[in-house]
Amino acid sequence: MIWHRSNMRKGKSMNDMHMLIAMQEMLYYVVMGVCVITIPVLLVGLVVSVVQAATQINEMTMTFIPKFIVMCSLLFILSPWLMGRLIDLTHRFMTNLPDYIR
Repeated sequence: MIWHRSNMRKGKSMNDMHMLIAMQEMLYYVVMGVCVITIPVLLVGLVVSVVQAATQINEMTMTFIPKFIVMCSLLFILSPWLMGRLIDLTHRFMTNLPDYIR
């Protein structure tokens, strides 16, 4: 975790550093959510491309179907984890909303 509730002191007003820390954490979760799905799909595409180059078979569905299957399976498997992180982040931001408004 990059940002903790201990960084926000009660009675203190919001400053630029608090907002930068919050934005940094949001960006971290966006990058994490995208990379968890994108990197394995890219690796599957690379393997399929090497196989296609070795066998000289240039079929578009041969590249699309494995990537689609990997993407759907990763979304099915990792959705609870991703939603847990998103719910935790939203809960922390809503808890600290009065500090952000000041």
